[in-house]
Amino acid sequence: MSPRNISLSDSLHVAILASVLCLVIYWLIRDSQRVRNLSGKHVFITSCDTGLGNSLAKWLDKKGFCVIAACATEKGRLELQSCSSLSLKTVNLNLADSNSIARAVAFVTEETAGKGLFGLVSNTEETAPIAPTDWLRIEDFHSVLDVSLLGLIEITLKLLPLLKKAEGRVVNLINAKGLMAFVGGGYTLSKWGMEAFSDTLRIEMQHFGVKVSIVEHGFFKAGVVNSDVIEKYLSRLWNRLTPEIRDTYGEKYFVEYIKAQRSSVKRLCDSDISKVIKCMEHALIAKYPRTRYGAGWDAKFFWLFLSYAPSCLSDMLLCMMFPAPAASGRSVPGVLINI
Repeated sequence: MSPRNISLSDSLHVAILASVLCLVIYWLIRDSQRVRNLSGKHVFITSCDTGLGNSLAKWLDKKGFCVIAACATEKGRLELQSCSSLSLKTVNLNLADSNSIARAVAFVTEETAGKGLFGLVSNTEETAPIAPTDWLRIEDFHSVLDVSLLGLIEITLKLLPLLKKAEGRVVNLINAKGLMAFVGGGYTLSKWGMEAFSDTLRIEMQHFGVKVSIVEHGFFKAGVVNSDVIEKYLSRLWNRLTPEIRDTYGEKYFVEYIKAQRSSVKRLCDSDISKVIKCMEHALIAKYPRTRYGAGWDAKFFWLFLSYAPSCLSDMLLCMMFPAPAASGRSVPGVLINI
């Protein structure tokens, strides 16, 4: 190879590296820019009784936002009010009830007083019932989808005029387990549905200055369903099964399945909930919020890896995580990895 060719090759490599470096620097500068004058801006958050919604409401209240927190229970509403500033307002909201949604929207409209809504954070922590598909009935799917998908879509649609008026932003909080379908029920369906709804909404609303972000989070102690609740649902579903279906799974399968679900609550939970809070805060106050955020090691690596892995590989790993039904002829325990 001639010296001239070597020189051209070296120059090309340097140019590529310089271009990549410039793009990284540009992205870092762009990502660090913040919206000014946040004081007095209204943010509406769903599901604030406990967990991530509750923690975010308190966090943003301390930051000076005018927080409107929606709670499903009177107890949750009063407890949140008791440990927040006077500027934080609460409203009862049942996402499965259109009348309740309409009342909450009217409350937000009155509170914003013509200024529009700067932020909408949609969050539900409804996970049950999660079980093998042939244990379920159509009403079990409705109990999740009516709240975690259709309810969130309905309230988003009704708040869009206020969001467009303020050129605000929508932040949809979605469990990263929704990236990979491996358990029956409406839970994963609702998460996939919210991913699709968020993507279409982001493309359409950019013309009106409304920004849409998704925060995909892993397991966190403040946002995970109690293992006793999971066991209660599974026991109810198991007891109503026909003898024929119970025989195909076997009593040992039921015990091992509960054990696997209980282990997932204990083993994957991260104690640092601030990882999720910081993502949601950035999505609200950044001048150029990201399209997607990953919060938690399992969200960034485990679930994301499974979602992109070849189906033969992901299927094999998921089969290793759960016990096998008695009718399969496989050894029932066989749980090598507990999720």
